[in-house]
Amino acid sequence: MVLKMHTFYASAERDGRQTIAQQNEFFNEFALMDPLLSGILECVVILNSNRQIVYVNQNFLDFLKLPQPETILGLRLGEALRCAHAFTMEGGCGTSEFCAVCGAAQAITQAQKGKKALNECRISVNKDDALEALDLRVWATPLNFEDEEFTLFAIVDISSEKRRRILERVFFHDITNTAGAIQGLAEMLEAHGDLTLMPLEEVQALLKQASLQLIDEIKAQSQISAAEQGDLTVEPQLLETVPFLVDLIGVYQQHGVANGRFLRLDPQAEDLLIQTDRTLLGRVVANMLKNALEASKPGEAVTLNCECTYDQVRISVHNPAAMPHHVQLQVFQRSFSTKGQDRGLGTYSMKLLAENYLHGKVQFQSSPESGTKFMATVPIVWKK
Repeated sequence: MVLKMHTFYASAERDGRQTIAQQNEFFNEFALMDPLLSGILECVVILNSNRQIVYVNQNFLDFLKLPQPETILGLRLGEALRCAHAFTMEGGCGTSEFCAVCGAAQAITQAQKGKKALNECRISVNKDDALEALDLRVWATPLNFEDEEFTLFAIVDISSEKRRRILERVFFHDITNTAGAIQGLAEMLEAHGDLTLMPLEEVQALLKQASLQLIDEIKAQSQISAAEQGDLTVEPQLLETVPFLVDLIGVYQQHGVANGRFLRLDPQAEDLLIQTDRTLLGRVVANMLKNALEASKPGEAVTLNCECTYDQVRISVHNPAAMPHHVQLQVFQRSFSTKGQDRGLGTYSMKLLAENYLHGKVQFQSSPESGTKFMATVPIVWKK
């Protein structure tokens, strides 16, 4: 008796090794198949009706840094790419909740219904025990071969293109806006010949805040770029958690995103002495703070907390709003954002910095009843 495995999206059924070998032989026997598909610049994969790989071109092998295709024949696309969600369900790639919002899975489903599909796909992959984000453009085309239904699937890696567009968005939009605010304040100072007629201390405070925000945004982009290249240096130091969080509250209560909203430290927050990189942990918590403030309504409060769990410390940021389910499924993907196109580095950078550099973990809980809480857990003592 064959047990039917649970799935949230596509079928979990698979063909056996013998069937995969026969299907692979179909395409190997077609004399023009290999030179034709290997001459295409894109990575090309042929999938059977159960979405299993039965043929790949050389470009796809090069993309995966594999010498031979045998190790991935019979796997599904996410399993070959080492997608972080490919093995969350017993049925494998295509069967988890996350697969329902995957551009690749959606394109394959369309092709199996007889329609060509073009999508963008965001995949977080596990590589050498570290997080790596891929942005792909994918094409799926129905293919009838030897009286069987297959899917011709092509892939172009657009990760660099996405990085450039996001960087341009930040520098040409967000940072330009901040620089514009500084310019406006400078012009106010210049326009008043008699500075006693205007609240000089207030303007100076606003000018300082805008300047610090500009520098912070530039540093954030520099850190993310260095982190993705593996060039970020961790500089652990001792810090006390409560003064650390109080400092962040002081900075972000003055940030524009906090307008009308309140930041508070939970009275039960534990003051712990930990060893970690203050700058990188600060960046993680700052992104949690900014996201929570943006999700909150005027008059609502965002609460920070800190607690000890065995040999780890967990810093959390809570806001009253719940995230929609489709947002929860994509929240840590590099190019995903609720703010519009070519955004989406905040939550991704939290996970990148905490998990790849601080030996920690970032998670969240969200429901209409309890709101949303992001949690960064890091060791009390950082070890290289």
